[in-house]
Amino acid sequence: MFNVVWGAAFACVNFALFLTCYRMFGRNGLYAWVGVATVLANVQVVKTIELAGLVMTLGNTIYATIFLATDLLNEKFGEQAAKKAVYIGFFSLIASTIMMQMALKFEPTETDFAQGSLETIFGLLPRLALGSLTAYFVSQLVDVKIFTLLKKAFPKPGQLWIRNNGSTALSQLLDTVVFCSIAFLGAPGFPMDVWLQVVLTTYLIKLIVSVASTPIIYWARGMRTADDR
Repeated sequence: MFNVVWGAAFACVNFALFLTCYRMFGRNGLYAWVGVATVLANVQVVKTIELAGLVMTLGNTIYATIFLATDLLNEKFGEQAAKKAVYIGFFSLIASTIMMQMALKFEPTETDFAQGSLETIFGLLPRLALGSLTAYFVSQLVDVKIFTLLKKAFPKPGQLWIRNNGSTALSQLLDTVVFCSIAFLGAPGFPMDVWLQVVLTTYLIKLIVSVASTPIIYWARGMRTADDR
């Protein structure tokens, strides 16, 4: 029960920080948020928790805010602005991965206490790292493109929920399938039924968080930001 209550509070804090970042820094704040969120999501994903009877990894909430940021950029500033955020996030992920892999190679002193913990968090297997990078890049670009198409088909301001949820639902499904396929499909301990369960539960959590974020994008769209001053 604690994880359910704490998870709701955790989601509220994520959304509050997202809105604060956009309110204070405008478009540049969204770019910065995407860069930070891609790194934090890949740190949080190392930890597993049980929530409402489902075992899952952390990182889904802040990862969902990346889609929220690119959709908001697409809504207010156009497709190219959203693609720029995708590239910033992808570079942040590659840069942090390279830098931390190099940092782990330094020989620690006898009194060092951090090496083991850093290896646990950042010592990703190549297969997991490849899955994360590929899933992020492909799903984000697909999200931007679908949002653009839905924006043409459903252009009214009140139809933002269709654009946001439609693009996110499809792109996050792609993200989940691509990552789980590269990272786990055929791996020891992951028979097809286990792999399918991981895909379904992971996507379900992402979808719930994305739908819950719908009021946030409406709020953010009408917000006065640094761009308006």
